Amino acid sequence: MGLSRFFLLALLSLRTLAEDPPESPSQSPALSVQISTSFPSSEIFGVKLVNAVPTLAVLSITNNEPSPINVVFIGGSLWTVPDTPSSPPTPQIVRNLTTTRYNDVSIPAGEKESVEYRFKTELQPQDLLLNLAVVVTDEKGEAFTIPAFNETVAVVERDTSIFDPQIIFLYLFLLALFAGTIYFIYSTWIATLFPQSTGGKKRGGGKDASRARASTKGNRKVDPADQMGVAGTDGAPAVVASGAKAAAYDESWIPEGHLQRPGAKRVKSGAAGGTTGRKRA
Repeated sequence: MGLSRFFLLALLSLRTLAEDPPESPSQSPALSVQISTSFPSSEIFGVKLVNAVPTLAVLSITNNEPSPINVVFIGGSLWTVPDTPSSPPTPQIVRNLTTTRYNDVSIPAGEKESVEYRFKTELQPQDLLLNLAVVVTDEKGEAFTIPAFNETVAVVERDTSIFDPQIIFLYLFLLALFAGTIYFIYSTWIATLFPQSTGGKKRGGGKDASRARASTKGNRKVDPADQMGVAGTDGAPAVVASGAKAAAYDESWIPEGHLQRPGAKRVKSGAAGGTTGRKRA
């Protein structure tokens, strides 16, 4: 119960410091502790807070007390800069930053420790006043809020790259949307203006006719033994086979009179002439 009350009081003190107009003392008057803050990703032109990218702040805490101290909380807030034309004459709080709790961070007397603090912003690009504070406790458990940083920083947008996965996905989505729109326009309006012609297939006779023409281009020689004769209308068999391949059926059930065709009778010319003379006489 006492520990929870202590943490509540520490948070209230940190919140009170965040809601009051920021000042820039280098050390606490009640506790001999010095804090210097650096930003490893900062540039020559100052500290930049990139939206959606965590910002790292390294706090170097020097304990000048005769007894050790403990780092409990680190937090901060962003304020308007009163010197800019669009800002009010007095600093106004814009947003409170994440408050991070630290366990087992003890700094012995006369020693110096570095503590990392990370926070992230999502704001419009502008210049703001960054205020960071540290809550520490002494050996008696009394909490002290010590300002750690109070300077102007610039909030900027993240640099976009063409190889960014989000940018690549956006390009692919826009390309697919454009292709779908073009296909819809073509199939709805343009394709109806140019109907497909089917006259060529009808005149040519289709695929069957082309195959037939292709099969008759060459003149195939036929073996005389495989030829079949076709009789006329004299009562002879419709198809008569010749050669060795003619007897391809069973002849045992056919009457002999049908198997042997009668030969033509020859008439002697002399006898024929005499008979004609007698008839004339």
